[in-house]
Amino acid sequence: MRLPFPNIHSHCTSSQILPSIPCSSPLFKLAPRRPPLGVRMDSSTGPTSSSSTSVHHYHRRQKDKIVVIMGATGCGKTKLSIDLGTSFQSEIINSDKMQVYRGLDITTNKIPIHDRLGVVHHLLGVFDPEDGEVGPSEFRLTAGLAISDIVSRQKLPLIVGGSNSFIHALVVDRFNPELDVFGGASVSTQLRYKCCFIWVDVSLPLLCDYLCKRVDEMLDLGMFEELLEHFRRKDPANQPGLRKAIGVPEFDRYFKNHPPGTEGREWGEVRRGAYEEAVREIKENTCQLAKRQIGKIMRLKGTGWDLQRVDATEAFMEAMKVRTASSNIEKNKKRWMEVWERDVLEPSMKIVNRFLEE
Repeated sequence: MRLPFPNIHSHCTSSQILPSIPCSSPLFKLAPRRPPLGVRMDSSTGPTSSSSTSVHHYHRRQKDKIVVIMGATGCGKTKLSIDLGTSFQSEIINSDKMQVYRGLDITTNKIPIHDRLGVVHHLLGVFDPEDGEVGPSEFRLTAGLAISDIVSRQKLPLIVGGSNSFIHALVVDRFNPELDVFGGASVSTQLRYKCCFIWVDVSLPLLCDYLCKRVDEMLDLGMFEELLEHFRRKDPANQPGLRKAIGVPEFDRYFKNHPPGTEGREWGEVRRGAYEEAVREIKENTCQLAKRQIGKIMRLKGTGWDLQRVDATEAFMEAMKVRTASSNIEKNKKRWMEVWERDVLEPSMKIVNRFLEE
């Protein structure tokens, strides 16, 4: 079983660029986009009427069941989604606002096809970043269509990602894109789906330690080379959504001073210092992102959303031992898997089973 936390190597080690990772097709052809004007932001179905007879005979359809896996970046949501996806008849809908775009697969940390273990993924790498930014309203529309498609085939939709604004927009009964619920506006507890929320939580100091090491791993996998090619071929200004992905603005400053095409030159102290500063900023910004995401989750929970927390802290502690062990590696891996299954997978399985039996 492949660990989601590979061994760490120096981020200054160059590596070959990975091949492009194709992603599942959307439910319909994504033509050049424009905001979904005219799309109803509430979940009402059927006609409305002032007639008491019409109201009396109108019955709202039963809500579709969905499972939503939430948590800060790097907390293990993807691993848990695959574990659950291979245990239930289900398909995954990505709710990470950077992973919806095509390109920068390493930088945005998309799950490779071989790690999906045959579980179908929706809205993963399907939008052209040059067609404009995907906002909460458009995600509500497209993810809603994906849910309807999955449910129509009698499968369970798993919504997976750290973008809480997307999750909120998707599940609330009436969505107003003008209101910022994470900036002070009231959060509705009226949902258009029957939701099972699983919150994967990890102690923030431990998570930040892991995230810093994950940045090194991504660089070792070819993140710098991927960004180099991206800046060589694209103008980030033409990609208003994807240019916000952590790694792009930090290296934008680097490439302005050291443009693509000059990478063959010997790295002097100034260039190496600029590279290391970009990496430092990526690590700091990733940890700040995790902190903000946890804050948003706490806000949703505090306003009445029934988020069921599973604590992955000890599992992460064991995983960190695996990556630093010089001996007894297989024994440490076995221990890590045991703790993950005990603390995260088994409680999540029980939560989903109870939800489906309701």
